[in-house]
Amino acid sequence: MTTPVLEARGLDVSVGDTRLVRDVDLTVGPGERVGLIGESGSGKSLTAAAVMGLLPEELTATGSVTLAGEELVGAAEARLSRLRGRKMGMVFQEPMTALNPAMRVGRQVAEVMLLHGTRPNRRAAWRAAVDLLDSVRLPDPERTARAYPHQLSGGQRQRVLLAIALANDPALLICDEPTTALDVTVQARILELILAATRERGTALLFITHDLAVVATVCERVLVMYEGRIVESGPTRRVLGAPEHEYTRRLLAASDLEVSA
Repeated sequence: MTTPVLEARGLDVSVGDTRLVRDVDLTVGPGERVGLIGESGSGKSLTAAAVMGLLPEELTATGSVTLAGEELVGAAEARLSRLRGRKMGMVFQEPMTALNPAMRVGRQVAEVMLLHGTRPNRRAAWRAAVDLLDSVRLPDPERTARAYPHQLSGGQRQRVLLAIALANDPALLICDEPTTALDVTVQARILELILAATRERGTALLFITHDLAVVATVCERVLVMYEGRIVESGPTRRVLGAPEHEYTRRLLAASDLEVSA
């Protein structure tokens, strides 16, 4: 049986005695594209932060989360730092808060490779960074590499984040609402890039969104989250075409999305 790239079992996220995420079980297989959907406040982003080891200090994760069989819950920060950007990458919702405004974008892409030792020196890392910016279809990648984040559009900044997340060919890519702040045309292009990049590399994908149309486009399987719990899961076409849980039916009714089971 193939070992899942990501597996969570009984994952809880709590603040004091209050459980914000409760008893979450999920798996993402090699090369699989899994969606995690739900309204704002349902616990999607907290689940992603727990997986990445990026929870705020006041929050605590319990249960089990394994990445290619390696336990993440309770792991030392030094170990998590070696895994983030190497075996798992993440694309955040707002690129201006995720990118360093005082550093040229090419250097930011190069730094993640140098940090994890996947390129032998700065010259090789810079060339690889320019190639990555080209692969995510940024115009004139040599010139773009020398730009600062504020000199790029929102869609271009999101492409830079995607390049950073994929720089070391991680086994898992987590995307947390990566297209929410973008207009519809740019959103479609970013989704195409994410699909193409993960397919080309065989990268597993956990895609977090409240947008059912995006999940229908990107994901093979979907998990529905409500009040901190997974309330429904299954193949995307089945869940969105013939939902079993009342909350999923409400989400579909609010979205006007039509999917055949």
